[in-house]
Amino acid sequence: MRRGISLVAIVGVMALIAAACSNNSSSSGPSGGTSASALSYDASAQGEGELNLVAWPLYAEKDVRGPFEDATGCKVNVKEANTSDEMVNLMSQGGGTQYDGVSASGDATLRLIASGLVAPVNVDSFDDYANVMPSLQAPAHNTVNGVHYGVPYEWGPNILMYNSDIVSPAPKSWDITFEPQINGQANPYAGKITGYNSPIFIADAAMYLMSHQPDLGITDPYELNADQLDAAVNLLKQQNGLVSKYWNVWSDEVDAFESGDMVAGTAWPANQNVLISDDKVNVGSVTPSEGVTGWADTWMMSSNAPHPNCMLAWMNYTLSDKVQAATAYTFGATPSVTTACQGLKANLIAGYGQEVGTNAYPLYHCGDDGYLKSIFLWKTPVPDCGNGSSDCADYNTWTQKWVEVIGQ
Repeated sequence: MRRGISLVAIVGVMALIAAACSNNSSSSGPSGGTSASALSYDASAQGEGELNLVAWPLYAEKDVRGPFEDATGCKVNVKEANTSDEMVNLMSQGGGTQYDGVSASGDATLRLIASGLVAPVNVDSFDDYANVMPSLQAPAHNTVNGVHYGVPYEWGPNILMYNSDIVSPAPKSWDITFEPQINGQANPYAGKITGYNSPIFIADAAMYLMSHQPDLGITDPYELNADQLDAAVNLLKQQNGLVSKYWNVWSDEVDAFESGDMVAGTAWPANQNVLISDDKVNVGSVTPSEGVTGWADTWMMSSNAPHPNCMLAWMNYTLSDKVQAATAYTFGATPSVTTACQGLKANLIAGYGQEVGTNAYPLYHCGDDGYLKSIFLWKTPVPDCGNGSSDCADYNTWTQKWVEVIGQ
């Protein structure tokens, strides 16, 4: 379905990111600071007749695009991308003039901002921004020094999913995925564990260590000094011996759970919903005691968008409850606007039936800002992590370390 992070060379903007994010504080109000160059949506502005987007698969489907095209006259062309690195590279093509916008995840947004590839926007100009969940109105992954670089779309947690016929009792901790021994016995699920194939997965190990090795002093799983990073990488190398296969495409995990090659590991709610719908294997999921990482996606506008009015209109359109509910159902994500929750529930019931749809709806935690706050949302690791010494590892270093983990 989406968002694996490939190990291609990262765009060389980490120094820029460090500078841009040295004071990356969220604003106190819905809009916070506004750059003098921030662009505003104007409902009366004439569209340019076309719109070129880079998007995760299923994020701009025909049923979503159609009404927008009819209302604005902006024909939407979508280039689907399966990795955050691919999105950053596509947005840089032609000096940033080939595409108007991108549905970027938190592990790409700061790279796009620091490289100057995306434009600041005036969120107060969008019709439904007031309905955005509080935690997503000015998050650190798309708001720098109070300046906004896009509008939120969908979000979700990286849950612990398990085969409920095999994994018993139901897990309460990520220990079944990281530890070779559980309660003094060999891990019974060794060889059938899965993890997410991405450098950003290092944060999951760091989050686990926050609970189990507090002396390391990790307070944010994306802000790791050399010793903390080494501890997380060593844990992942230990986990590697338990893993049957890492996944970065949703179908790989679904297929492996259905074949029995995987019985527990990191998953998106979308993956669980597909398995429930297929009804070939019984699966459950939990938010373990250590917590979960997660992702929140942002529609961002190119600084050199060839069709700026159409892009601003698209950003305004994607904040509507019907659009967010439709994409949440199609993809298996959670809307960022609270007004979309009833629509999402109705879509689930219509698509899966009353019983399955009703049971699936709680997995989304729609409108639950308390749950969203508990998630360690993806963000690009940068050297300056707020302690005044700029001693944290950047994303380039994380990428190199991830190669060590999967290549051992």
